[in-house]
Amino acid sequence: MKVSVIIPTFNRAAFLKEAIDSVLSQSYRDFELIVVDDGSTDSTREILQDYQGLTYLYQENRGVSAARNKGIQAAQGEYIAFLDSDDLWTRHKLQIQVAWMEANPEIPACYTDEIWIRQGKRVNPMKKHQKYSGWIFDKCLPLCIISPSSILIRRELLQQVGGFDESLPVCEDYDLWLRITKDYPIHFIPKPLIIKRGGHPDQLSHRYWGNDRFRVQALEKLLKMGNLTESQRDLVLGELRKKCEILIQGCIKRGKTKEAEKYRRIVSQFEFPCTYG
Repeated sequence: MKVSVIIPTFNRAAFLKEAIDSVLSQSYRDFELIVVDDGSTDSTREILQDYQGLTYLYQENRGVSAARNKGIQAAQGEYIAFLDSDDLWTRHKLQIQVAWMEANPEIPACYTDEIWIRQGKRVNPMKKHQKYSGWIFDKCLPLCIISPSSILIRRELLQQVGGFDESLPVCEDYDLWLRITKDYPIHFIPKPLIIKRGGHPDQLSHRYWGNDRFRVQALEKLLKMGNLTESQRDLVLGELRKKCEILIQGCIKRGKTKEAEKYRRIVSQFEFPCTYG
């Protein structure tokens, strides 16, 4: 088995069948498909009964990170690929990525460009979402530029870095890519091989205000791990200060004085005095 494809899902019956079909129609065939149902209460189980040959795993609702990690634990493939249940793959996605990885065994992961669909219409990503190749740790600090649905990664690396952080309800991918890219180069394939469908109400990134709160949590964790180079630590500190100051302003506007103080303390503990009184 060369590739393990993991689809985590929670109450996405309206999207799930198309996502599964986009995997089963891949031109590359040496894969297993694992669907992890994170406690769905809709018709997800009934939809999956129509498919033969996939692995269905169920767990009580614990979040997307726990669902992906459960899939990783069950995976048998040399490579791991993820597909969010509201996204789609183009037909040659796996074929192109596996061929590249086989030709470049020294690189632990590659990811691809994307087609963005928002409320049924194609839109262009903003400049801040530009993709990069190689040693991209600094490019991953401002926001998440790697979609989980686009990555193909060696299973041994995921096991080494520990998978997704289950304490993060969102930005769990941002956290994982930082832990990987600080130590490894990642290759970007400039072909739009996935379709990201957004704008629907249950999209994870829309459930929480101030997603930078969770990015700050990931940056704090990196600093406390203590295995950054001096230049990496400086980059992380700079990004942490920037995000905390934005959050402080947002908290003040919302009258959340206690939460604003929390971010002041985070900045001060890393010897970055806050400019807000």
